[in-house]
Amino acid sequence: MSQRPTEKVAFSLRNPAVRAWLYQIFAVVLLVACLGYLLHNTITNLTTRGITSGFDFLSRGAGFGIVQHLISYDEGDTYARVFFIGLLNTLLVSALCIVFASILGFVVGLGRLSDNWLIRKLCTVYIETFRNIPPLLQIFFWYFAVLRNLPGPRQSLNAFDTVFASNRGLYLPSPEMSSGFWAALVALLLAVGGILFLKRYNHFRQIHTGLVWRIWPWCVAMLILFPALAQLIFGPALHWDIPKLKGFNFGGGVVLIPELGALTLALSVYTSTFIAEVIRSGIQSVSYGQHEAARSLGLPNPVTLRQVILPQAMRVIIPPLTSQYLNIVKNSSLAAAIGYPDMVSLFAGTVLNQTGQAIETIAMTMSVYLVISLVISFLMNIYNRRIALVER
Repeated sequence: MSQRPTEKVAFSLRNPAVRAWLYQIFAVVLLVACLGYLLHNTITNLTTRGITSGFDFLSRGAGFGIVQHLISYDEGDTYARVFFIGLLNTLLVSALCIVFASILGFVVGLGRLSDNWLIRKLCTVYIETFRNIPPLLQIFFWYFAVLRNLPGPRQSLNAFDTVFASNRGLYLPSPEMSSGFWAALVALLLAVGGILFLKRYNHFRQIHTGLVWRIWPWCVAMLILFPALAQLIFGPALHWDIPKLKGFNFGGGVVLIPELGALTLALSVYTSTFIAEVIRSGIQSVSYGQHEAARSLGLPNPVTLRQVILPQAMRVIIPPLTSQYLNIVKNSSLAAAIGYPDMVSLFAGTVLNQTGQAIETIAMTMSVYLVISLVISFLMNIYNRRIALVER
């Protein structure tokens, strides 16, 4: 039998494959040339102005105070410690806003679908109002018009003489470890393990008998009784440092500064409007036949929503919800407008002005937001893959 000769691809510009390879090579060469030019130009300008590059400045003393720091800090600490303080403050406000915006957005989104006319209209007004006001203006409103107009420390609002609110911030009792802390922690872990065991046993029993056992009273009892017994035997797990008025301000406890409160309120309210619309659209994407099928089985509305509608709606909700979480992290950089000590305010502001290391400080600040956003996207994508429909 005669074999067909192997066809050779002619190297010609008329060949689409050849043109595609040439275009890609040209694009790569052009990109490398642009990056090389920018790098050469940057090094030349730094040398001309006598500016040293590198990260040696991180070991130098900062010499300025920070109004809020989650780890210990004084003015003699290094710029590296300032970096970690700014990172923690950014993570704190981002985490608070994600939690509060998710809860508020979920409630408002359900309200938009309510059968009650008044609730539905109020939720619509809430969304259309706060969604169309720039977040920076909302931050200014909560900071200058609300929190800064609270009374001073001597006339502060208080609850049970343990929580105080003034124009200096919200003062709360701070927990401190006591002798029975580790025993209470072990007891809590045992309670959680018992709850997981009950859930697995209940699921196994439902599969084999069709009967469901109400385990929530036992779960609550274990969460309360196990740590309580540990405290009775080994002593209290925590003791509380109550804030007290000393002179012109409070001492002791923990304080949430007005800048943190204004930023959390503004970003939570602003982002919750978008999350509410995501929740509403996700629920409405589920076929109405699912509602009718659940109603025909006699399921009450809360059970239908929790067990039938939301699991299907989450497949539509998660991708746009991830974008809103990323927006919260990026919008947290607006904190610099009111002086909240986040990464932008501390590192891309104060540290840059003191050291002159513009490239290094801006690069580190950008890297922080990039890494935080990538981690959030990674975690949300993992959850999205777990709930995705898989075709068999």
